[in-house]
Amino acid sequence: MTRRARSRRSSWERLRRRLSGGEAFVLLVLTLLTLALGLAYFVWTEPWPLTALALPLVLGSVLLGPRNLPWFVILVLAVLATALTQQEITSRMVMTVVILFALGLIVMISSFRRTELGVAGVRGESMLVDLRDRILSQGKLPALPAGWYAESALRSAGGTSFAGDFVVACRHGSDPRLDLVVVDVSGKGEDAGTRALLLSGAFSGLLTAVRAEEFLPAANRYLLRQEWEEGFATAIHLSVDLETGDFEVRTAGHPPALHLEADTGRWTAHETEGPFLGLIEDAEFEAARGRLGPGDAVMLYTDGMVETPTRDLTSGIDRLAGEGEKLLHEGFDHGARRLIERLGTRHDDRALLLIHRR
Repeated sequence: MTRRARSRRSSWERLRRRLSGGEAFVLLVLTLLTLALGLAYFVWTEPWPLTALALPLVLGSVLLGPRNLPWFVILVLAVLATALTQQEITSRMVMTVVILFALGLIVMISSFRRTELGVAGVRGESMLVDLRDRILSQGKLPALPAGWYAESALRSAGGTSFAGDFVVACRHGSDPRLDLVVVDVSGKGEDAGTRALLLSGAFSGLLTAVRAEEFLPAANRYLLRQEWEEGFATAIHLSVDLETGDFEVRTAGHPPALHLEADTGRWTAHETEGPFLGLIEDAEFEAARGRLGPGDAVMLYTDGMVETPTRDLTSGIDRLAGEGEKLLHEGFDHGARRLIERLGTRHDDRALLLIHRR
């Protein structure tokens, strides 16, 4: 995370803490503002617009929690009804009052929906930002020894901050093994984002706790226990020995890994069998084995990279391999980012992970 991003996040956290700890003060200020506007309708010599009451109403919807917001809305509408006695009734005035009451009703309904979560708009948004940062941190690639390069890139459908595709990676202390997992949760965008948030934390814990051959079976059992209606996911797991370059790859209903052999300059698909996660009990996942020599690389990706409405999976994999061959000439640095911008559909989540032995 850059220094500017850390600064923005710390500023947001300070604002969140102030608001969460001082809601009583915010309520007092908004109440005084509303009463002051109400008083102005009686003492102001010129007609005071009723629409001014929309200001505390909107501020209250953003800053107040679900416990105080309904009462504040009632106060604003009561002041509005009182101020109406000082106004000349016209058709335009009637429409203004109807719009303000409709706005108050919308804010009231939103407060009832927030009751399930128990937080105000600003605090709820900060929680989502924190959750998004956490899912991204799960996919942060660990430091690799000299001679190795790894990079991941994620893009969500529609450009939102939440996606059903995510990456999990870990190293096991002094063990030379590196484990990389790319997961595609059923659904896309915000619809799959909540399940991806939960699974990223669970899969990260599993990846550090079990052996490579046990990860996908353990992940499958975890998904089965959730009993979600749309609880399935696809995944690909790559385990690499950073000393020898030997690797194992296992898939669960996922597109195959692509292995570049620098000697030939061609990408080879490692086809392995394994069912979707979360559908079949006691599922078995076969392993494909290989070795990364100097100059070799492996790509893991989701179907959003290779499947489009006008292109099937096989053709998409061939195109990805063709674009991947250009990395031999362009260089592998930032290769995942370049590939994810060139390929795939923007209507589906996309994830790409690239590991290269220099």
